Amino acid sequence: MVDLCGDLHGLVWRLPRHGFPFEAESLPRNGIYALFERGEAGHGGDRIVRVGTHTGADQLPPRLTQHFVHEHKDRSIFRKNIGRALLCRAGDSFLEQWELDLTTRKTRERYAGSVDLERQLAVERDVTEYIQRNFTFAVFGVRDKAERLGLESACLSTVSLCETCAPSPAWLGNHSPKERIRESGLWNVNELYKTPLRIEQIRLLESLCG
Repeated sequence: MVDLCGDLHGLVWRLPRHGFPFEAESLPRNGIYALFERGEAGHGGDRIVRVGTHTGADQLPPRLTQHFVHEHKDRSIFRKNIGRALLCRAGDSFLEQWELDLTTRKTRERYAGSVDLERQLAVERDVTEYIQRNFTFAVFGVRDKAERLGLESACLSTVSLCETCAPSPAWLGNHSPKERIRESGLWNVNELYKTPLRIEQIRLLESLCG
């Protein structure tokens, strides 16, 4: 598994690297992305700390914009998890309010007056600053939805099952209230410890590196 994870990292390192600010128009419209975080290393280079994709057609650039730019934690589980870890690290009791999902009108009405919206905006700004300052990403362009989802799951399993691909002691995710984030060293909780990449998937990713 160590060799397989090393191969995956080697392929991702061959791709163009993007940081903030990035030009959404220059990205593939469909694909999977791998995130890297400042200070995190593995296999002799930058360690993959998150793998993600999208379900709607042509939604990869908007998805990445949701993570890096849009201050709406209920539209980006990645942003929500970063906020959770920042709040836990600070011992901030606002975490209880941060956990509330205010996506729907019904829930907004239910919690009206019980959420400090000014404080929430401040935490959103902290999350944005942390993400924009510390994360870069690379993208495999993949048009087919089923193929994207399969590759995302296999990549996540490959990294989470790797015995040497571990977070640094200073990694923010060590403060996450989510056990799977702390254990895996990834900003993901789903599709971990399942079926790793198959040889044909590795060959496909290699072909996508150009």
